Amino acid sequence: MSNKIRVTTITGSPYDRGFQHGKQWHDAIHHYAKDRVELVAGGQWSGGFKKSRADMIELAEKTLPHHEAYAPDLVEEMRGMAAATGLRMGELIIVSGFTDFIDTVYGVSKRKGALEPALTIDDCTSFIVPDSAADGAGFFGQTWDMHDTATEFVILLDVQPDEGASSLVFTTTGCLGQIGMNEHGIAVGINNLLGADGGIGVTWPFVVRKVLQQDNIDDALKCITDVELAGAHNYLLFDKTGRGYNIEAMSTHQHIVELDETPISHTNHCLVPETIALAQERHPDSQKSSEKRLQSADDQLAQRPVTIDMLQEMTRQAPICTTSKPPFHIESCGAAIMRPKTGEFWAVWGLPNENEYQQFSV
Repeated sequence: MSNKIRVTTITGSPYDRGFQHGKQWHDAIHHYAKDRVELVAGGQWSGGFKKSRADMIELAEKTLPHHEAYAPDLVEEMRGMAAATGLRMGELIIVSGFTDFIDTVYGVSKRKGALEPALTIDDCTSFIVPDSAADGAGFFGQTWDMHDTATEFVILLDVQPDEGASSLVFTTTGCLGQIGMNEHGIAVGINNLLGADGGIGVTWPFVVRKVLQQDNIDDALKCITDVELAGAHNYLLFDKTGRGYNIEAMSTHQHIVELDETPISHTNHCLVPETIALAQERHPDSQKSSEKRLQSADDQLAQRPVTIDMLQEMTRQAPICTTSKPPFHIESCGAAIMRPKTGEFWAVWGLPNENEYQQFSV
C-alpha cells in the first residue's frame, strides 16, 4: 500500500454520493463488512452474546427507522452504497457504526441475562486547543485507533453535495464518516466509550455527518444531544470562532463540557459519575492505557504556544501512538488535525510515527 492517505471525491445527490463511494471501494467494503459482521457475531466484542451472521444483520436493520427519522438523506446515501456493493443495509450499518452496534448488542443482550465482560476497544486520543493557546487559531485533532485490521481501509472523503456544506471526512471504506471539518469551519471527532446502556438507535457515523451539514456550532451540538443514540461515544466539537464542546454521550445520558482557556483532552474512559455509572467495566490494562494517554495529552498541551508541528509530534509518541499487541490488537490506524479558523486539515494514514501527514484545505 501507499503510505499516503487515499482521497475519494463524492458529489451530487445523496444516492449518487453513496453509489460513487460503493463503486470505487466495492471489494474493500465487502472485505471490511465481512470482517466486522463476523467480529460482532462471534460475541467477543459484545459480552459473549453470540448469534448468527443473519441475526446480527437483522438486529442492525431494526435501527433503520431511527436513522430514517434522524437523517433521511444519509440513509439515502447508504442506499446508494448498498446498490453499488450489493450489500444489505444492515451490513453497512455494522461496518459503518461497529463500535456503537456492539453497545447495542451488549445492551439488548444484557436485558436477557448475564454477560461476559466485552473485549475492550481503545479508540483514539483527542484534543481541542483553544485559540488563546495557539497564537489565535486553535486546533481540533485526534488519533483514530481501532483493531489493526481496519488500517488498510482508511480513506479521506471529499464530500461535495449538490446542496449543503462541503466537507473533508476522515473515515474508512463503507463508513459515512468518522472525523471531519466542513466549509463553515465546524470540526467534529470522537472517542469510543464502552456503554452498558446501548439500544436500538442512531449510530455515530450518522451523527458525525449530520454535524458536518450544519453552519453553526449550536445546531451542530443539537445533532448530538437531540437524538436517541445506539451506543456510547465521546464527541468533540470546535469551530472557527473558537467555541468548542466535549460531550460524553451515552445512549441514555450526556455530559457536556464547554471549552474555556484550557485545552480539552479525552481518551476512552468516562470522567464523571453520571456517565461512569452507565459504562461497562473496562479491562484493567485498557483502563490503564486510557488513563496514561489522557495524562500524556494533558501534559503536552500545557506547552505554549501549541503549534501544528508539536501536535503532529504528540500523535507520533507513545503512549498516544498505539501499536498493535495481543490480546487487543489495537493500533493507531491514522490521525487528523484541523484548524477551523484557517480551513487547514492535516491527515495521516496508518501509524503516525511511520508515515507523514498530508495537508489539505476545506
